[in-house]
Amino acid sequence: MKKALMLAASGGLFVALAAACWLWLAYGRSAAEREVPIDPDADYRVSRVVDGDTFKAEVEGREITVRLLGVNTPETVDPRKAVECYGPEASAETKALLSGRSVRLAFSPEKEHRDRYGRYLLYAYRDDGLLINRSLIEEGYAREYTVGKAYSLHAAFRDAEAAAKAAGKGLWGACEK
Repeated sequence: MKKALMLAASGGLFVALAAACWLWLAYGRSAAEREVPIDPDADYRVSRVVDGDTFKAEVEGREITVRLLGVNTPETVDPRKAVECYGPEASAETKALLSGRSVRLAFSPEKEHRDRYGRYLLYAYRDDGLLINRSLIEEGYAREYTVGKAYSLHAAFRDAEAAAKAAGKGLWGACEK
């Protein structure tokens, strides 16, 4: 009898733990961890520019953090690093390009959707069609940036970087002497 009660109690505990785990996985994650559906044909309002390669957008009633795919601008907000050469200019350019605007967001089919910090890795097309990622590279505000396998516009971004570098645009003229 005691053995049967112990077995029943253990089974009940197991069921309760399993249910708690399922509930946490389904509902317990923070809003930042849950995926939001991104429609490549929808316009999303830019709520804030964080720095040259990161901004916030409103998607499905939530604010998400977007890390521009294939782009790396000099640092301005990382507390572990000093402000880098041409960082303030890159941040100012991204603010000028995106503040008060809407964007269409698109994933690269070859890449993961989020980085290790939970930011969405996306291409951002401004409401007038300008591809922000490429524009920053073409004008010398950013370097092409690849982590892991290449993304769909990798070759185009590498070419844009080579052209900006050859012309001494932006950071290539100011910092890379």
